[in-house]
Amino acid sequence: MDTIIFEVGLAIALIGLVGVIATKLRFSVIPFYILVGMAVGPHAPHFWIFDFRFIESSVFIDFMGRMGVLFLLFYLGLEFSVGRLIKSGKSIVVGGISYVAINFVSGLLLGWLMGLPLPETLVICGIMTSSSTAIVAKVLVDLKRTANPETEIIMGMIMFDDLFIAIHMSILSGLVLSGAASFTGVLLTSLSALAFILLFIILGRKIVPAIDKVLNGKSSELFLLLVLASLFLIAGFSETLHVAEAIGALLVGLVLAESTHVKRIEHHVMNFRDFFGAMFFFSFGLTIDPLSLGGAIGMAVVAAILTIIGNIISGMLAGRAAGMSTRASANIGFTLASRGEFSIIMANIGKAGGLLPVVQSFAVMYVLILAILGPLMTKESKTIYNFCHKSVQWGNSVVSRKKKQGKQQEKGNETEIDN
Repeated sequence: MDTIIFEVGLAIALIGLVGVIATKLRFSVIPFYILVGMAVGPHAPHFWIFDFRFIESSVFIDFMGRMGVLFLLFYLGLEFSVGRLIKSGKSIVVGGISYVAINFVSGLLLGWLMGLPLPETLVICGIMTSSSTAIVAKVLVDLKRTANPETEIIMGMIMFDDLFIAIHMSILSGLVLSGAASFTGVLLTSLSALAFILLFIILGRKIVPAIDKVLNGKSSELFLLLVLASLFLIAGFSETLHVAEAIGALLVGLVLAESTHVKRIEHHVMNFRDFFGAMFFFSFGLTIDPLSLGGAIGMAVVAAILTIIGNIISGMLAGRAAGMSTRASANIGFTLASRGEFSIIMANIGKAGGLLPVVQSFAVMYVLILAILGPLMTKESKTIYNFCHKSVQWGNSVVSRKKKQGKQQEKGNETEIDN
């Protein structure tokens, strides 16, 4: 009996169930989607038509997961246009550079400590440098912090990071996916990918008026068909140039963000983003055997600690450059600690390139840790800051007290000598 439709329905029901639980707990749904995917799959039980192994539907679910990546990146491009990137201020540039540099170097350090080959190390660097726009945006909205002064810097730093990740993914795709073995081959592939990205952005901005004319007055059905055709054709074409399809989707979004129809496009694709995005995280969880994660736990914990420390430092630098208070600067670092969709996309590039399985296991553990800790630290940022501030004050008072006691003791010794 063909049970593909029933299995897909079962998958959607599981995703909906954990989504309700996450909402009740007022927590990010992303780790819940991944966990439920890990709980089922090839190792799960089955009885009658309730087959939690998802054998017949696995290919279709995987395809829907790929659609989720496209819609997540496409929608991100719609939210952050090229124009907004260009207008980013000094504080965003300072924070963005420090954020990328600290996290990237942390990835290099971790890869070196673990003795990983260069391609795996570069994937680890990308995983550790990629903040989760989906989690960060959702947390800021849920906590009603969108009007906070540091929020503009947070989103600007994410845009900066996303731009870097787009370039890194294009280079990584050239190294991992193209099969180029020589340095010259990798360089040419990477340069062609970068040239495609820059050329697409430049030409795309110039043809926006023509795009607006084509979309003017179209019915909802035809409007959506034209937008989706652009998305899938360009994302698919970018793959032929060894640019990840996700980056192709991001580029389409960045260009259409300059259109007068951007709000209408967002309205039409938002439901696709939410549905296929949930399927993406679930399908990623399906590919992971929980019993295989043991070897990556220590590595993921070390990476999470490095990430949290590095993000706080970069947040402080960005906040100080903008003249913000120490508390607001700390909020930047806490908020940016979350990891999610981009880290998983980066791990999938490694999987497609046949890299070591430890990269996938590491990505899952790392994302789970920071997808949980990130929103929690953001929510309790005031408590954490007050605790750290009081600890520093207590430490300073202890040091000053000891210095004072030392000086008094020296004076006492001098008096004894004089006598």
